[in-house]
Amino acid sequence: MHPSLVVPGSLPPYEAAVFLINNPVACPKGFPLKRILASGAALTAALVAAAIAVPAGAASAQNLSHPAQTGPHYYTTKTPYAPQERIGSYQAPPKGFAPVFAENVVRHGSRAMSDGDDGDAVLAVLQTAQSQSALTKLGAQLAPQVQALLAGGSSIGFGNLAGRGVQEQQGIALRMERRMPTLFSTIANDKEPIKVVTSGVDRAVASANAFTSGLAAGNSAVAGLIQAPVTNKDLLYFHKQPQNADYQEYVDNDPDLAAVLAKIDGEPATAKSAAHVVSRLFTPGFVATMSGDDQISFARSLYALYSAVPALSVEAPNVDLDAFLPAEDARWFAYLDDAEEFYTKGPSFSGRTITYDMAGVLLDDLFAKVEAKADGTDDTGAVLRFTHAEEIQPLAVLLDLPGSTKAAALDQPYSYQNNPWRGENVAPMSANIEWDLYARTSHNGHNGKPTGSAKGADYLVRMLYNEKETAFKPSCKPISKGSAFYDLNELKRCFGKA
Repeated sequence: MHPSLVVPGSLPPYEAAVFLINNPVACPKGFPLKRILASGAALTAALVAAAIAVPAGAASAQNLSHPAQTGPHYYTTKTPYAPQERIGSYQAPPKGFAPVFAENVVRHGSRAMSDGDDGDAVLAVLQTAQSQSALTKLGAQLAPQVQALLAGGSSIGFGNLAGRGVQEQQGIALRMERRMPTLFSTIANDKEPIKVVTSGVDRAVASANAFTSGLAAGNSAVAGLIQAPVTNKDLLYFHKQPQNADYQEYVDNDPDLAAVLAKIDGEPATAKSAAHVVSRLFTPGFVATMSGDDQISFARSLYALYSAVPALSVEAPNVDLDAFLPAEDARWFAYLDDAEEFYTKGPSFSGRTITYDMAGVLLDDLFAKVEAKADGTDDTGAVLRFTHAEEIQPLAVLLDLPGSTKAAALDQPYSYQNNPWRGENVAPMSANIEWDLYARTSHNGHNGKPTGSAKGADYLVRMLYNEKETAFKPSCKPISKGSAFYDLNELKRCFGKA
């Protein structure tokens, strides 16, 4: 869907919202963008309710069900988002504390595939086989599915935020407001700005627009306080910036990295899974004409399409590739994808920090913003950041988030058997890390001195990871055993920021 060919007012409200979120420059002068975005944010009362109440873990790769087939799915970092904790299950802050500030780092939402190359590659092989009458009954059904998926991606622009991604971002925003209604009431009453920062990449900007349209739909009083997004590539696209040329050199030319990925890709299971995939789609004679590399290339392209399907559930609702890529084969190709993510964006090799040191700038910014609020030098009510998996994954390592930190020995490559790291958990679509700052608002006790488990603390921080209350690293001590709340001074100490 090209901006010059679309009249947003001619679309249904939700479709118009998705289009305008991805293409704000296409909005005609005088067109009520905020109104149409709010309409898209609400979708329907049922969709908003669903966005708030999605059960924890509903979209994990192990239990995301498809209308046509239930069972495990393996989408790695393309896994659609689901909140990992239910509204109503969060710990209450200690008596006398109230939320005064919130900040987050959010990966863009579910999106279209980056380009049509994998689809074109699969279709080319299918066309050749069809011309030779070499498609099986199952194989003959694949091309229309691929074409429909490509059409769905093309309709919003390859790489752009999809309708499902809009829903993800709006749902996160709505639930943030529901968790802390008093914070957003204070923001509205005190006219505190809500700052928005993005990587500048279209899907991140569109995610910011979707998120803030969700905030405005949930609490119209804050709509006028949401600032226009600003771009900060050093903060939110650091993996591509000149100051991290050493990281780029590592990805492109490190011999250890090249060797371990070649070893993993070259495991016999790769050829075995590829052969199984093509044997179900093509006649034996045609399969015999395909080299091993051709079979693997085809199967990996098919896996890339398979993993793009859930993101395009709005644009290509009838596409289902499950039958063409059996779960056991999808799991192996997911492992290959996870291995590359692990070594290039995650904890990588033991004793080396090249993949995550660069995220220090983002960790520093998280601390800077809560400290500025606590010391009164900034009256901002919330800071919202929109970024990419390349930033979320290394930040997760620095924060010691669950399943994010175990590195691999040089002589023991990463595997599902020896390491808990999974892209679906560390950085699914719309993955987010949130810090909430709570301030002491009253003193308890007859003598006016603070009492209770937060004794002596003036500011507390709670961290949510994909909306689940999550402990900081073990060297940081919460205000009491099992508490989700930490004294800000304690966090500064244990992260070396004091």
